[in-house]
Amino acid sequence: RSPSPPFMTSTLQQEASRKLGFTAQRTMQAAQKLYEGVDDQGGLITYMRTDGLYVSPEGITQAREVIAARYGPAYVPEQPKYYKTKAKNAQEAHEAIRPTNMSRAPETLRLESDLQRLYELIWKRTIASQMESAKLDRTTVEIEEPTGQTALRATGQVVTFDGFMAVYEEGRDEKQKTGEDDEDDTTRLPVLKEGATAKVDAIRTEQHFTEPPPRFSEATLVKKLEELGIGRPSTYASILTTLRDREYVRVDKNRFYPEDKGRLVTAFLEQFFAKWVEYDFTAALETRLDEVSAGQLDWKLLLREFWQDFHAATQAAGELRTTAILDALNESLGAHIFPAKEDGSDPRECPLCHIGQLSLKTSR
Repeated sequence: RSPSPPFMTSTLQQEASRKLGFTAQRTMQAAQKLYEGVDDQGGLITYMRTDGLYVSPEGITQAREVIAARYGPAYVPEQPKYYKTKAKNAQEAHEAIRPTNMSRAPETLRLESDLQRLYELIWKRTIASQMESAKLDRTTVEIEEPTGQTALRATGQVVTFDGFMAVYEEGRDEKQKTGEDDEDDTTRLPVLKEGATAKVDAIRTEQHFTEPPPRFSEATLVKKLEELGIGRPSTYASILTTLRDREYVRVDKNRFYPEDKGRLVTAFLEQFFAKWVEYDFTAALETRLDEVSAGQLDWKLLLREFWQDFHAATQAAGELRTTAILDALNESLGAHIFPAKEDGSDPRECPLCHIGQLSLKTSR
């Protein structure tokens, strides 16, 4: 098993959420302090807003020296490990997030709690990224009853050389539960011989149902933003903060739940500004901005193209009557606001007169 690459902004926020319980904003605040330096120690980590996985030759050399000294030559691979980001629209203008001095181990520092924990996470991840891969033996056992009509399978693995796992293992998000077998490769199996007879101790039948994917946590939402090409390393934390501050979502047990206010805003934008809230709009715009930065595209042309359509849409939206907006929102949110009734009757029928229709209205 190969180690994970060093941190970039998105993966640092995800891992700090999984392992430390930090919000993206809390992670970035602590990282900012580590970058600026504490007391007279100078900057402790490299720049924390980055989508790059590159580590300088000096950083790699330091890491390999630390690995050899602390864990022995067996943990140092023959060749340094190099990584390349798979994120959409990655600019890779900065190094990966790593300690500025790899020999500065976490236990040698005395920092406030958040800074200490985040520095240790960054240090371990960086060191592990340059260590030898772990070696594991995977075993699959198949058991059949004499007629061969029923077969059972168990899978497990044993670590024969821990490699980078001596320092660090990446956290995991919740897996979606399905009706399929969910084998746990970490299960330890007893020593067995092929053809041996197994004694049946007990038989237990279980039924599994496919469940919907879990709600987004900060870690999984940042990961999804990165996959869709929405935002940049410098904006992930502010996006999540804005959603909470404007009460578009609420957070319960580190899970995001959409609020009615957020549903209304989303429905309005999808109805009247559909082009600008499509998932690929931000990614496409970021690509064109990169072209402007590289001198391949005139910024005035890009701005003109954007502004003409957007200005027309805002003008049209400004001239809409309230009834037209409410009709559009009723159509879009009807199933959510007026869920179907068990008896099959019209969910929007007025409960008093049984003639009128329930509808969204503006408050007085």
